[in-house]
Amino acid sequence: MLATKKKASTGAATKKAAPKTSAAKAAVKAAVKPLAKPAKSEPKRAKAAPKAEKPDPERDKARKLALGVASVGLEHSALNVEIIDVRGKVDYADYVVVMSGRSDRQVSALARHIEAELEKKLGERCLGVEGLPTASWLLMDFGDVVVHIFHEDTRGYYDLETLWLDAARVPTPALRPE
Repeated sequence: MLATKKKASTGAATKKAAPKTSAAKAAVKAAVKPLAKPAKSEPKRAKAAPKAEKPDPERDKARKLALGVASVGLEHSALNVEIIDVRGKVDYADYVVVMSGRSDRQVSALARHIEAELEKKLGERCLGVEGLPTASWLLMDFGDVVVHIFHEDTRGYYDLETLWLDAARVPTPALRPE
């Protein structure tokens, strides 16, 4: 068996010799000079109060349209009418109106009345209607306002409102007795 011996390091110093003259010391200090501290800045001014937003006629128009849809729905016995403000959350609409009917015939009737009365009262035309033959879930597109009319059983199944739990709700108009 061969025994191997480790060579001991000679311990040669790898340190640089410290400068011995004062000129050399000053040169080292200048080279290792700490970063300069930033100059004191002027005191910060208080931020100005945010300017009041200018009323946007397009937003007001969409809100008025959503309130009109809800109003017509309530006049024709729609159930659980909700107006959901989805501005800034989706790009296809500003408001989503959700309501229910007790039967497929009532769902169809709600859609017909909403379409006719909004065109008559506000001059707004529906761009498209989907789901009319079966009328368990009807979708109406008014551009900035999308309307969902459900049969009450179907609404519970899809539970569409939970998609927008964090979105603001717009109070629906109170039904006026005639």
